[in-house]
Amino acid sequence: MSMAGNLRKVTGLGRVGGLRKVARLARRRRKVDLSHPARSPLGSSVVNCVAYEEGTRLPRGGDLVDTVDRVRKSGTGFVWLGLHEPTDREFAGIAELFDLHPLAVEDAIEAHQRPKVERYDETLFAVFKTVCYVEHEELTASSEVVNTGEIMVFVGQDFVITVRHGRHGSLGPLREELEADPHQLTKGPSAVLHAVADHVVDDYLNVIDAVQADIEQVETDVFAENGARADPGRIYQLKRELLELKRAVVPLGRPLLDLSGRPMRVVEPEIQAYFRDVSDHLMRATEQIAGFDELLNSILQAHLAQVTVAQNEDMRKITAWAAIVAVPTMVCGVYGMNFDHMPELHWKYGYGMVIGVISVACLALYRGFRRNGWL
Repeated sequence: MSMAGNLRKVTGLGRVGGLRKVARLARRRRKVDLSHPARSPLGSSVVNCVAYEEGTRLPRGGDLVDTVDRVRKSGTGFVWLGLHEPTDREFAGIAELFDLHPLAVEDAIEAHQRPKVERYDETLFAVFKTVCYVEHEELTASSEVVNTGEIMVFVGQDFVITVRHGRHGSLGPLREELEADPHQLTKGPSAVLHAVADHVVDDYLNVIDAVQADIEQVETDVFAENGARADPGRIYQLKRELLELKRAVVPLGRPLLDLSGRPMRVVEPEIQAYFRDVSDHLMRATEQIAGFDELLNSILQAHLAQVTVAQNEDMRKITAWAAIVAVPTMVCGVYGMNFDHMPELHWKYGYGMVIGVISVACLALYRGFRRNGWL
């Protein structure tokens, strides 16, 4: 389908309150609260729509259709459209305008996708899992440590569409950093794709550093003097949260290798070198997560060993006291029998002698157990 045909179709959708209404809302908003927990303040999924030419942000003029038409007629520059949790209806016109593949559109709307990179004709579709560290005063068995979201990126010859899901991972600061470096933006839409990937991986490293502090705290508690009384639920909770982090980080390795090594029409060869750097950072994050997993296993095993040792010590103490108590029990049991002829039964000092023997025997046993570490 030709570009003019696409524009006419989208323009038709705009007349029924579709794309042009969304575009007018996006053009009207001066400042968006990028940390808003759900939808944008105006009720639209459009966070921003900006055109760039030779690395410079172009002034706003017209709606989304006009902006795209102007960029395509000039043959230079590209459009960066940012969305947050769009609905089917809101995304329909955008998909028509940029000729996006239905499968990629479905993934972008539904979310909950595995990190990947797919090519659909002239469009590249990438999925990144975002993570953020959830602050907490004290780690408990039910504390949320890692929260995940998603960023989907459509990359074409003259456009970049970012679709964000979740309450974190705002790309506003990233956009400002790129605009402060016009030379990087001159490399086209693939430069934005690299910036998003680098931003996501940097967040991985920041979250890993925060999780490491939690692991060190748990390790300190376990190997403290009363480590056997530490709550093992905290260790299991950290392992669960680390597994969620692992599911976000590890699958991204293959897509980054493809972006850094495989020739792709919409990715500039110069940008592929930058993707190799991001891939190296991701490898570091992956290795750290694997190390944390092994460390938590060791901490858990050490805690279980401490519990076993503590239980053995309790059993030894109980056994030692039972042995000590057995001496007077045995003597009293013998002299409690109703026999007339028993040694020292009618002797004047018999009672004192028995008490003395019991005391000496119990004291000897007590000292013996203390010397052997049972008491």
